[in-house]
Amino acid sequence: MCGINGIAFSSGSNKRINQSVLQKMRDTIHHRGPDDEGIFIAENIGLGHRRLSIVDVAHGHQPMFNGDESCVIIYNGEVYNHADYRRELQTKGYVFQTNCDTETILHLYEEYGAKCVEKLRGMFAFAIWDKRKKELFIARDRFGVKPLYYVHDEEGNLFFASEIKALLEANAVKPELNYDALPDQLANHGTSFDETLFKNVKRLLPGHILFWKDGKLKIEKYWDVSFEPKSDEISDGDFIEQWRELFRKSVELRLMADVPLGMFLSGGIDSSAICALMSKMIDAPVKTFSVGFKEREANEFEYARIVSRKFKTEHHEIIITPEQFFAELPKLIYHEDEPLGFEASLPLYFVSRLAQQHVKVVLTGEGSDEILGGYGRYQKTLALLKYGEKYESIAPNFLRQAVKSGVATLPNLLNRKLTRTFLSLDADIENLYFNNFAIFNKAMQEKLLTDEIKARITETNPYSHLHDWLKETDAEELLDKLLYADTKTYLHELLMKQDQMSMAASIESRVPFLDHKLVEFTARMPTRMKIRGKTTKWILREAMRGILPAEILERPKMGFPVPLGDWLRGEFASFVNEYVLSERTLARGIFNTDFVRKLVAEHNAGKNHSTRIFRLLNFEIWHRQFVDGENFDA
Repeated sequence: MCGINGIAFSSGSNKRINQSVLQKMRDTIHHRGPDDEGIFIAENIGLGHRRLSIVDVAHGHQPMFNGDESCVIIYNGEVYNHADYRRELQTKGYVFQTNCDTETILHLYEEYGAKCVEKLRGMFAFAIWDKRKKELFIARDRFGVKPLYYVHDEEGNLFFASEIKALLEANAVKPELNYDALPDQLANHGTSFDETLFKNVKRLLPGHILFWKDGKLKIEKYWDVSFEPKSDEISDGDFIEQWRELFRKSVELRLMADVPLGMFLSGGIDSSAICALMSKMIDAPVKTFSVGFKEREANEFEYARIVSRKFKTEHHEIIITPEQFFAELPKLIYHEDEPLGFEASLPLYFVSRLAQQHVKVVLTGEGSDEILGGYGRYQKTLALLKYGEKYESIAPNFLRQAVKSGVATLPNLLNRKLTRTFLSLDADIENLYFNNFAIFNKAMQEKLLTDEIKARITETNPYSHLHDWLKETDAEELLDKLLYADTKTYLHELLMKQDQMSMAASIESRVPFLDHKLVEFTARMPTRMKIRGKTTKWILREAMRGILPAEILERPKMGFPVPLGDWLRGEFASFVNEYVLSERTLARGIFNTDFVRKLVAEHNAGKNHSTRIFRLLNFEIWHRQFVDGENFDA
């Protein structure tokens, strides 16, 4: 795991690389690679690298050159199958100077050009300057496990980096709020396409490659997950055996390291399954790490300990206090570059910091829910749409309107539940899926955003990109369509949380559930292998039956609860007063004062708006840090 950055000036700009600027970009992301550093400059091209040494620790300095120095690479990530290509490349005359995957990527590029990415199995973001072609080639892994942000300005100049703060350090753009991204950000944990919350800063989409040549930019998609045709001819037993073997191979590949490694163990089925397989693959006890809060309802230590005892791991735990949570919040918003999409970012940072004292690499369970239908919202949505379509087909409009009016008069708890169903909403995906599970849904945003801000936004529908993703997939079944959209959006934000919080502690995280061969097989399975009746992630549970304890196999999904509600009403209400209700915050004119005050008042009266208030709170901290330039001692 590393940090990369670069600048490419077009000939028309008449600019040359300033080494001190390139170094400032690089060193702004020092936390991504405290072990080594490097710079490459050739007239209008500059590349910077920070290294966290994982494979072939003694060698592998970057930027790295090929034999005749016609190509140079900077690279962030791990390619787990790199050794598979060494002999082939050697027979073709390539001479290896290291055992690093970096060098393998470079030689694969020499041999296959841009198609080299199709051979890579792992997580990566890299840039190669090809002196012969005078072309910069940039690639990002299939799921976007590793980040890559860029600015392409009016003169054709390109700035890119692993983190947005490095682009700001180079003055590639002035830090301004991207109003067009605001509805998306407020509804969906983060932006859903290539836009960021910074005006003119974009991210290279997962599964895409970028070419830059003298100011001209070209971006292409090289991979996407396909759900069709389905493999219906395979029996359930064969599916389970094949899936288990692919998962086992994925975990095994991710043990590639020349440094100590461990894993984050929540006690959920995902991390427990990884732990079970790891324990059979390494000689020493697996080092496991768990995090929680003192509140009993906000920790999973009991389940993590069951797994630890079962597989005899070397287990470590950390309990976070609310004082620590709020003390670190500004720092972690700085590390994430954009407002935090998840409250769980903070405990993830603390457990990363704990793990960093013992290991340099961890395996984590991200991605399982999005490929296997692990969230309860999938079952709820499928049921609501099924019954809603029947309801609309048999109930005349006047009757549906009467029922809708009746629901509005029901007591609060019943009203809140039924207003999220087809009795109050049209039975379509936007209403029963996107809107139901948004943080600030479309109706709320109408009240939250001021008229002035709404007038500045080109597309106010926060789900427009989500609809686009649904059109993009070849999936025929509704569950697969929802999984595809979430893989492109919700999962991306989870992966950025995972990357940025672990890298803030200078530790590498790896995600076995997102091995692309495993995902491709999973996508083409019949949906009954993912959700069966009321059982989510059915094939994972069956693959782990007899391996994991029953308490883990049968427990419902918990997520990672953060007890924010009481904190924001009580001792830490001062954070709400300062960052949500203060005159400085409200004077920005972004959020409607009356609506914000009502939201906080309802929360203080017992209605749970903690997630929404937390979003407003860390949006303001983000704005003060990055747009206003206020120093929070990050």
